[in-house]
Amino acid sequence: MSEETAIRNDAGLATGRTGLVWVSGSDAVTFLDGLLSQSIEKLESGGGARSLLLAPNGKLRAVLWVIRQNDRIGLLGDAGRTEVIVADLARFKIRVDAQLEVETEPVYDIWGPRAAGVAAQAAQRAAELAVAYPMQRSPFPRFIVVGSKPDAAEMAPAVAEAIRIAEGEAVSGLDLDDSTIPQEALDVAAAVDFDKGCYLGQELVARIDSRGRVNRRLAGLVFAERAVPSPPESVEHEGKEVGTITSAAWSGLLDAPVALGLLRREVEDGSTVATATGRAMVMPLPLRT
Repeated sequence: MSEETAIRNDAGLATGRTGLVWVSGSDAVTFLDGLLSQSIEKLESGGGARSLLLAPNGKLRAVLWVIRQNDRIGLLGDAGRTEVIVADLARFKIRVDAQLEVETEPVYDIWGPRAAGVAAQAAQRAAELAVAYPMQRSPFPRFIVVGSKPDAAEMAPAVAEAIRIAEGEAVSGLDLDDSTIPQEALDVAAAVDFDKGCYLGQELVARIDSRGRVNRRLAGLVFAERAVPSPPESVEHEGKEVGTITSAAWSGLLDAPVALGLLRREVEDGSTVATATGRAMVMPLPLRT
């Protein structure tokens, strides 16, 4: 049994993949409501929801999971975007009682069917935080524990990457960048409250939702050859360049290299494409046998 298959039947631990920013103060809720795509005011204490931090032009800056603890709000996101989150929010922190603080305790990812139980055990050992952190387009269980190291096997980085890619979990700064429109890669309906008031970058998201469409989409690829691609690699279909591979790994579950890429929308699932590494089939996400 491969390590990836073992994690999928149990639970695996990863560090350094997720960052946490706390926003506190009497104005924290209203401050974030004016900047994030999700309604913070509607979140009950102890609840969580997907949200987006956008640039003023509507392009993606960070994909977040928002946790509300009364007037203290936690923003979970990709570890490499923590500084971006803080800097973007701080730019608009004018005459408001809202403090930004990066979590300094270790943040642990727990993935797999036993993740909830492992997180609960860590919470009993006085972990600062133990909450569900749902993946963007997959029901594969993921929990976050802060402070107290959970009792689970540590995943090799390559194994964690294989699982992440197969589940279609895009990473900001890698699969998504400052040119990405939210609808190209994410389930916007789960991350945006279209009934709330204005927020940063709202115009583009609302316009595409009401009367537009995007030209690219996040897609999964499974390679025929056994060599793992080295992103970024150009993707071609019927002699035309149609996109770019953004991340890749060897999947023990599929016994093949797998990848994520932003491809032209007209390249349908089931299509065969070519890269410098070899041939691949475009597949729906999450990737399954």
